[in-house]
Amino acid sequence: MSALGRAELEALIDEATVDAYGEDEELTGLFTMIEEHLAVPFGTTVLGVEVTVHSVDLSEDGRIVALCSRGATRQKIGILELPMPTPAPVGAEWVEAYRQWAG
Repeated sequence: MSALGRAELEALIDEATVDAYGEDEELTGLFTMIEEHLAVPFGTTVLGVEVTVHSVDLSEDGRIVALCSRGATRQKIGILELPMPTPAPVGAEWVEAYRQWAG
């Protein structure tokens, strides 16, 4: 669970989507905030495997994804499925705001 309360997350969502018209623009606003504020690279564990998150991207199917690597292997993982390390990287609150928005 997020360290931020519902009201704080809603305030972040409002900040990211203030000029947005429709769900696509809201998604783009949230993606922009994650891209600008999430400190990368950072390490985390996915299905028991240590990976490095290098950046985020907006996929063609309308999801925000983390671009991860382990050695020469690269993979995109939906940011909502990505476990955040403890302590979480700077800017992780934007991922939590996206999670709240996505419902």
